[in-house]
Amino acid sequence: MQMLTRLSAVLLGVAIGAALIVYYIVGYLMATPPVVAATGTAPSVNLTLQTVASFGHQPHTDWVSYLAKNPAGKWVHSTILRVPANSVVKVTIYQFDTATGLRNPFWGLPEGIIGGTMTVDGKQLKELNPDLASHTFAIPDLGVTVPLKGVADNAKNQCSVAPCTLKEAHTTVTFSFRTGKRGTYRWQCFVPCAAGFILGFGGPMQTLGWMDGLLEVV
Repeated sequence: MQMLTRLSAVLLGVAIGAALIVYYIVGYLMATPPVVAATGTAPSVNLTLQTVASFGHQPHTDWVSYLAKNPAGKWVHSTILRVPANSVVKVTIYQFDTATGLRNPFWGLPEGIIGGTMTVDGKQLKELNPDLASHTFAIPDLGVTVPLKGVADNAKNQCSVAPCTLKEAHTTVTFSFRTGKRGTYRWQCFVPCAAGFILGFGGPMQTLGWMDGLLEVV
C-alpha cells in the first residue's frame, strides 16, 4: 500500500510538472508580439519606432519600451520587425524618454550605418555625448549601433503613457543601414534602463516586445 501511495504521488508530481511546462510554453507562444513590417518596397524601406519611459498599460505599466508603427500608420507594441534582404532601411526613432547616460562611452558612436552619421533633431552627428543618451538601437550581428538622445529632465509636456504623440517632448533620430542575406537577427537596447531590476538589466531589457527584439530579414 505504501509503495502504491508513493508511486501515485510520483506520477501526480510528474503530471503537474508536465502541465506547468505546457502552460508556460503555450503562454510564451501566445504572448509573442506581432510582426511589424517596414513600409515601402525593396530596395529601400522605412521603419518608424518610438521609445517611451513607461508603457502605461498592463501587464507592466511602468516598464520602458519600444513601439513600432505598422504600414497602416498605427503604433503597435512590438519589437519584431520585418525588412527585405539586400536593401536600405531608413529608420526614424522618436525618443520620448529622458537621458540616463551610457556606462560605456563607446556606445555614443554610431556604427554600421550609412555614411557613419545619424541625424538628431535635424543635425548630423558622428557621435553623441554619452551623458545625453537615453537608449540605443543595436543589431550586433549586423554591426549596427546607434545612441538615442534623451529628452531634457525639465522638458515640458513629457509623455507618460504609450503611444506618445509628437505634441509631447521628444527627440527625433534618423539613420539608415543596409541589410544583407536573409535571416533573423536579435536587436536590443544596451543602456541598462530597467528600473527596479539588478544593475538595470532584466525585465524589459530581456523581454521581446519591450527593449529586446528580432529583425526578420526576408
